[in-house]
Amino acid sequence: MLQFDQLSFWEKESYINHTDFLVVGAGIVGLSTAIYLKERNPTKKVTVLERGYLPTGASSKNAGFACIGSPSEILSDLKHTDESLVYETIEKRWKGLNNLFELLGKNQIDYQHLGSFELFRKKDQQNYSNCIAQLDDLNQRIGDITGISQTFKSNDNAINDFGYQGFQHAIEQSVEGQLNPAKMMRELHLKAVKNGISTLYGINVQGINQQNVITNYGPIAFQNLAICVNGFASQFLPDIDLTPARAQVLVTAPIPNLKIKGTFHFDEGYYYFRNIGNRVLFGGGRNLDIAVEQTNEISLNNKIQTELGSILATHILPNTSFQITDSWAGIMGVGQKKAPIIQKVDDHIYCGVRLGGMGVAIGSLVGKELAELMSN
Repeated sequence: MLQFDQLSFWEKESYINHTDFLVVGAGIVGLSTAIYLKERNPTKKVTVLERGYLPTGASSKNAGFACIGSPSEILSDLKHTDESLVYETIEKRWKGLNNLFELLGKNQIDYQHLGSFELFRKKDQQNYSNCIAQLDDLNQRIGDITGISQTFKSNDNAINDFGYQGFQHAIEQSVEGQLNPAKMMRELHLKAVKNGISTLYGINVQGINQQNVITNYGPIAFQNLAICVNGFASQFLPDIDLTPARAQVLVTAPIPNLKIKGTFHFDEGYYYFRNIGNRVLFGGGRNLDIAVEQTNEISLNNKIQTELGSILATHILPNTSFQITDSWAGIMGVGQKKAPIIQKVDDHIYCGVRLGGMGVAIGSLVGKELAELMSN
């Protein structure tokens, strides 16, 4: 490929030179940031850089859960984080989902409001009891955010209704749904193009030198820079509280007469599954090998993939023949706190990172808030 200094005058002027806002990362946050920057600054040049031919991290590799948090996950967060911050983060997820629907539309991203369930095994009995004891308070606090009076309710009948084994209890959640993350990203890309934003794929940003990014094809100067690479951001922002977290996922072949409809969580959200039509997607298990999964290398973890297949056979699809057709991994960004980091890092440099595994819910809102910060 040609270096930037080998390009024509026309190419340099159109794509490389005079960049007002340069965004690193073409995932949900990066493209959302670019779209909102262009809306707020219609005469300015906005360019997005992406090192892969598709977004590299998790934006089109996630499970497509439009979720705000399960009861046990919220209660676990409350043990380690200030209560006001926990509920502020949940509110961001709720507002973020509605922002995403307003930005792209529900039909365009295959959104289905099928609800969700948190499931509990025998070993989770104490956790379940704690959830039930605090369910009224959770409903009150979440209701203050969503306007829905009863978000959570006990529904043990769901276990038999969906044909599961090994689970003893279920708590139903009324506000969540599922979508197609690849269609979400396609719609964001199309909206960016329509708004006059250039996205250059295959550009690997290797470093930042004053008001230039150093890439595999040469430097690009910028007036303002947005770092939106989530789990990969530590290479540019070594001092922030952010750790890459790899997630493992698998999908089955179509299963005749599949009963499963909706999204499901267990083990404080470390495991999650859903239907894709008459297929089952199952992901998670990062807690089985947490040190190994703190990586930005996109590869399969055979230990976790094997355990996912085993749980799928014994708990989720018992007495059902199935074939796993697809397995993959994606990279999230996590930290000691689950709230996203949206801030000015240095003169002319900003970031919107650490989505905490909730990129679908908060990604577009992070982009919107980052664009507001950069524009002001």
